[in-house]
Amino acid sequence: MRSGKSEGRDWEETSRGEPDDAKSFTYADAGVDVAAGEAAVERIKDKVRSTFRPEVIGDIGGFGGLFEFPAAKYRQPVLVGSTDGVGTKALIAQATGRFTTIGTDLVAMCVDDLVCQGAEPLFMLDYIAVGKLDPDHIEQLVEGIAEGCRQAGCALIGGEMAEHPGAMEPGEFDLVGSAIGVVERDRIITGAHVRPGDVLIGLPSPGLRSNGYSLARKVLLDVADLPLEGPAYDGARHSLADELLEPSVIYAPAIAALLRAIDVGAVAHITGGGLVGNVSRVLPADCDAVLERRNWEVPRIFTEIQNRGKVKDAEMSRTFNLGIGMVVVVNSRDAFKALDVLRAAGHRAAQVGEITAGERRTRIV
Repeated sequence: MRSGKSEGRDWEETSRGEPDDAKSFTYADAGVDVAAGEAAVERIKDKVRSTFRPEVIGDIGGFGGLFEFPAAKYRQPVLVGSTDGVGTKALIAQATGRFTTIGTDLVAMCVDDLVCQGAEPLFMLDYIAVGKLDPDHIEQLVEGIAEGCRQAGCALIGGEMAEHPGAMEPGEFDLVGSAIGVVERDRIITGAHVRPGDVLIGLPSPGLRSNGYSLARKVLLDVADLPLEGPAYDGARHSLADELLEPSVIYAPAIAALLRAIDVGAVAHITGGGLVGNVSRVLPADCDAVLERRNWEVPRIFTEIQNRGKVKDAEMSRTFNLGIGMVVVVNSRDAFKALDVLRAAGHRAAQVGEITAGERRTRIV
């Protein structure tokens, strides 16, 4: 269930005709530390086990993760898969040496895609590639992934650690994950029933989540030359690093509660493509979404990026979430109940717009 590419066999034979004192190369000589990989696996075992659901079979160490599908719970189950990474937010973690929260980001990016189609997240797998394997580094990353899985209610049943000397420098890493969920066939959310007059409910995001970091880094670190250890902005009591490493909110449990309470027309996870791009994805061809800017608070970090980089409004809205991490489309008669359910689940949800007749576009007014 969890392995590392640093596992292997060290060959100690010498070629025919070589002197007895010829160098006998090992995997470690090539830059791969088998012992560090084994140490990392030992450190993360308890963290991984803390995510297990009753359906998990076996333990860490197999060639694949085993999950007993609860078929009796469903009439026509459909499996839903999602895979994602954390983008260049990884470079902020690398620059600061702070790796814990970025694992939670990975889970959020995967499981919150699943719930957009009505699926319950069941399990997740991760892939960690590093230039040089550091057990402390791996432990922090998996600690964050495990925390995200616990929040989402899904099991972390497998993963891979790969040490890539030469391809990546020491300290460099990449983090990718895949999540699998399940939904009843007749409960799949497609957006087909969205109609003019429906309302848009927004769930707030305190920061960038894991999207738009290439532009954010360009503006804040390169153009404005702000230090990561300095204040996030004038008057801030936290550092820019704190701001940029704010872990992504995981919305899956709240959306699951909403799906049990009312019929939901569509759900949009605000990731790459920003607020306008992702809301448009869930609209029928004859509908527009109109978002009213006055109805939610845009976190200060977005204002800083826009002002310091002279970024136009249209670019901001198609790059960043602007303070809304998830948008739900519901019938107007269910709006108050939807707000109650989402707020009871811990989110300061607000009605942020409505559906109108149109051509599958999203506007912010």
